[in-house]
Amino acid sequence: MAMARASSGLQYPERFYAAASYVGLDGSNSPTKALTAKFPKSTALLLYTLYQQATVGPCNIPEPSSWKIVEHSKWASWNRLGNMSSTEAMRLFVKILEEEDPGWYSRASNSFVEPEPEPVIDVQMNHNSKVGPVVENGNSYPETKTIPTDNASQVGTQDKDVVVEGFSSVEVYDQWIAPAVSGQRPRARYEHGAAVVQDKLYIYGGNHNGRYLNDLHVLDLRSWTWSRVEAKAEVESANLSSSPTLTPCAGHSLIPWDNTKLLSIGGHAKDPSESIQVKVFDLQTATWSTLKTYGKPPVSRGGQSVTSVGKTLVIFGGQDAKRTLLNDLHILDLETLTWDEIEAAGVPPSPRSDHAAAVHAERYLLIFGGGSHATCYNDLHVLDLQTMEWSRPTQLGKIPTPRAGQAGATVGENWFIVGGGDNKSGVSETAVLNMSTLTWSVVTSVQERIPVASEGLSLVVSSYDGEDVLVSFGGYSGRYHNEVYVLKPSHKSTLQSKLIENSIPDSVSAVQNATNPTRDVESELEAGNEGKIKELAIDNGDFTKPKGDLLTVLKAEKDELETTLSNEKLNTLKLKQELGDAEGRNSELSKELQSVRGQLAAEQSRCFKLEVEVAELGQKLQTIGTLQKELELLQRQKAVLVTYSGTDKPGIGSEPFPGLPSPELDKDIQEDPQGKMLRANGLTKLEPTRKQDKSRKKRKTFTDSIATGTSLEH
Repeated sequence: MAMARASSGLQYPERFYAAASYVGLDGSNSPTKALTAKFPKSTALLLYTLYQQATVGPCNIPEPSSWKIVEHSKWASWNRLGNMSSTEAMRLFVKILEEEDPGWYSRASNSFVEPEPEPVIDVQMNHNSKVGPVVENGNSYPETKTIPTDNASQVGTQDKDVVVEGFSSVEVYDQWIAPAVSGQRPRARYEHGAAVVQDKLYIYGGNHNGRYLNDLHVLDLRSWTWSRVEAKAEVESANLSSSPTLTPCAGHSLIPWDNTKLLSIGGHAKDPSESIQVKVFDLQTATWSTLKTYGKPPVSRGGQSVTSVGKTLVIFGGQDAKRTLLNDLHILDLETLTWDEIEAAGVPPSPRSDHAAAVHAERYLLIFGGGSHATCYNDLHVLDLQTMEWSRPTQLGKIPTPRAGQAGATVGENWFIVGGGDNKSGVSETAVLNMSTLTWSVVTSVQERIPVASEGLSLVVSSYDGEDVLVSFGGYSGRYHNEVYVLKPSHKSTLQSKLIENSIPDSVSAVQNATNPTRDVESELEAGNEGKIKELAIDNGDFTKPKGDLLTVLKAEKDELETTLSNEKLNTLKLKQELGDAEGRNSELSKELQSVRGQLAAEQSRCFKLEVEVAELGQKLQTIGTLQKELELLQRQKAVLVTYSGTDKPGIGSEPFPGLPSPELDKDIQEDPQGKMLRANGLTKLEPTRKQDKSRKKRKTFTDSIATGTSLEH
């Protein structure tokens, strides 16, 4: 994260105490309740711990019991801040408040009086003026003098490194100058978007005093005249949705498109959307529209880098609406308007925002610096856009200090880095990196209060009288800026990198070497690279370095590579052993699986047998049904006997009693002493009951009566 920004009013620590009073951390009885009433719990916890760090210092209280959830959360959050300085905690506190509540300063201004803002005026050169330092609060700053002109008195700022003069009359190289501009300047701001199209510098959006902006201004780089663009919304068309709302934003990227349009990508907003938004400004019709894209767009974010590579835009990193830092990689194809998320090989940069990015040879994407919530970086990462692989090459020369919020622009193979901050102060040096040799050098330096030593400024490349020039605008360095500064790079600013490049046989690119981690150091020595220079000093033109030191460094690198190779071999052996163990476990599991399958087959066979037994029982149940029918038949025969018991004797030669059993059946019944009867005349074997025995006796009596002629009545 870059250093915190204050408005042009109260300075630290007064501004911090005003912010703390605004959120309720001013000695109230329930500061936590006051915070949670205004902010989400996570933000309130972070503000509370930063306040404790700024006012009390590092956490040195005992850890509360884990069952006290609230107190333990406060302690853990405070303890994670470690030894963060009080000043840094104050700046972080104010920055978070500005992001969560951009208008807090204006609402809290009733409790204190803000100093008069400095007038927005143009700067004219006065060769008779004398510049002396002004001491304020123990710090020395360049003197601000009032210079009379024909129209009115104006204010200018000078120091030893900045020539305040009309641009057209200056032939000084590698120096920042403030050209004389006319027209109404934009409001002072930082984290805005800037782009050059046809010798015109466009400035869009940004942050001023915690408020997001959505105005558009243009500076004619030939007449150096400011004007404001009155933009309007465009109706629906093929690839553009209708009537977009010009949401104020900051931390976005402004990219030229086909020399007729501007693309505004991403940015922080008060009410952010879920996915990143791409807005289009048509320079011919002065209309804004929202670009309709396809595929899965990245999550909404600000502070990202957007780099134009051919017909594509490469988006990296940033910070989303939940303050989560990102290091993902996305590409927007400007021909198909389709988003692609890229899973690159290698180790990517750590999550960060407010970094700088550039492309070299239309193949290599370079990422430098940036910051997290409490740390700034000065590392350099390279992405090969053909193989999609990250690498972290060795930087040569005078490596810049860690910073975030810097601006960058490329002139040929040289990448200029301007401004930025490190949570303590702005960076005064203008550095340049030769992207072929990855060697840093310092072009010039300014005092910290100069706008080019600020954070959140913009930097673009234009041409003037056939020469490339760097143009910076805005930024924050204790106050917000709206000045324009220009630097003409000279051939000397690239002298160091050119000499190094000439010392390398066949002009081998350092970026290409960085993407080949298996290069052979010994072969380089045998090829005659003993004169390769790793560090140069350009103060006195002496570009030599002892040969012995170089050999020592290269041997050390060789030893390091051999050590790394040995470690990798050990890791490979361990992985092979783990693979063998895994295969053994797999064999045992296969055996267990076969055993389980055998048990399953046995259970299936048993189930089949049970099904056969069930079928046999079903057949037996059918047999019981047949017996039931025979029983019913016997019961009907009994009923017939009862019916004929009151009738006359039957005639001779006829069946004694229809429906009754024949005498032969009675004979069989009498001859069965056990009461059992085999099937006779189509009857089934029966088990006699008492009723059946009684019926047999009656039938026997009836038969005897018929044989003797005795009446049934007897």
